[in-house]
Amino acid sequence: SDPGGGSAALPRQPGMAEAEAGGDAGLAPAAAQEGAELAAVIGATVPTGFEQTAAEEVQEKLGSASRISRDRGKIYFEVPARSLLQVHRLRSVDNLFVVVQEFKDYQFKESKEDTLKDLEDLVKKLPWTNPLKVWELNNSLKKKKTKRKKHNLQRPTSREKLSDGGEEGGADQNCTNEQGDCAQNPANVEPTGGQDTENPQGVTSRNGVEEEEDNEQSNVKVEVQASSEGRTKAGDGQTGEGEAKVLRFRVTCNRAGDKHNFTSNEAARDFGGAVQEHFQWKADMTNFDVEVLLNIHNNEVVVGIALTEESLHRRNITHFGPTTLRSTLAYGMLRLCDPQPTDIIVDPMCGTGAIPIEGAAEWPYCYHIAGDNNPQAVKRAANNICSLLRKNESKDSSAALGVPLDIIQWDICNLPLRTGSVDVVVTDMPFGKRIGSKKKNWDLYPACLMEMGRICTPGTGRAVLLTQDKKCFAKALSRVGHIWRRAQTVWVNVGGLHAAVYLLRRTWDTAEDRRSFW
Repeated sequence: SDPGGGSAALPRQPGMAEAEAGGDAGLAPAAAQEGAELAAVIGATVPTGFEQTAAEEVQEKLGSASRISRDRGKIYFEVPARSLLQVHRLRSVDNLFVVVQEFKDYQFKESKEDTLKDLEDLVKKLPWTNPLKVWELNNSLKKKKTKRKKHNLQRPTSREKLSDGGEEGGADQNCTNEQGDCAQNPANVEPTGGQDTENPQGVTSRNGVEEEEDNEQSNVKVEVQASSEGRTKAGDGQTGEGEAKVLRFRVTCNRAGDKHNFTSNEAARDFGGAVQEHFQWKADMTNFDVEVLLNIHNNEVVVGIALTEESLHRRNITHFGPTTLRSTLAYGMLRLCDPQPTDIIVDPMCGTGAIPIEGAAEWPYCYHIAGDNNPQAVKRAANNICSLLRKNESKDSSAALGVPLDIIQWDICNLPLRTGSVDVVVTDMPFGKRIGSKKKNWDLYPACLMEMGRICTPGTGRAVLLTQDKKCFAKALSRVGHIWRRAQTVWVNVGGLHAAVYLLRRTWDTAEDRRSFW
């Protein structure tokens, strides 16, 4: 089931390349019936560096093999459309889209005009029919969920979180959908905000290298507004079927690579114009039903349709702090330390509690302890835990047993925990940017590593630590090399910052008493 075989990711639709506008605009009833047979190639944006983790989760929970894209921060996998609900329950993915077609080695023309003309012509040749059925089915699932509020795949508090979301790094483009018509089309807003919201700064979902190109992406949405709006006259009329509602759409282009003779704006504008002409849809940058994605990475071109209204990483947090960690990244970090039933897992610098809350939700047979020295952070984390408890109650009141998680205010260098009593430490260490300072980190990091070494079980204890202050961390680690051994490093992108997640294993050596060390 690996979709990486040919250049077209949906080969099973030979007769459907020329989709009729009217036929696709009024899909509703057929889509639900065909859900059983319909298959979809799903693209997912994931935290950069954790592509393999996401692929393992997909294999484990959906039984599908994934292909990791050359464009960092994306994976592709094939599932029957009836599994869409389970796809939305994945913990490691930020945004989801259904692939219309994929071109592994797209041949761009020499001149900009020819290249853009080719992209326009491509619209008529793409196999839109089945992906649009998947999009429609996805919509109907979300509508059911909104009505019942039982399945709760995405947070009931999403509105609340949207208003807070800016703290996650500023230009988190989710705010564009705050007034979107979520009730009518809950499935379609935000996936390439997602490709970039991936790192909430909105600059690049790919490793920070192509920041310049990806910065363009932030502007695309505004620019296409201007150009597509000029073309909406065709979309204002009726579609091929009298009573069908005219769908509103936008095209978002993500481009990475320095060999292109066009900008993201130009590609989105011209491709969007052709989409509008082909389907007779109406361009609308904020209240759209369908978001068409044009992802270009060097010579790889993927056309998709968004399936998520906002990034799935916002699932647990209702009370944000200045540096709230995305739940998807927290999940990746936790998976890295391979939690076993009955493990005691500690986050000594928990901030708003993203890591322990994710841990308690996904590994309920472990005991999670969270703490922070900042009373405000502890309060926010406690509020987030309360929100999770309320959510669990609304899901199924009979089974709402609480969560195996406690939150404490403490001093990271002097933890009130017995020596050797903890199995796993997972934490997001201060980067020294928005919280603390690089200078303070030179004292804090070695002291933290010593104290973590003291509380961890010799021989089996492990720690997964995220930091952007890599130089300071390496120096601190060299000072405590007798108790911590570095087993793995995962390079990640956090809000546009190039950071690292370190997996450390506890040696058998006894940690010295902190007084003699300092």
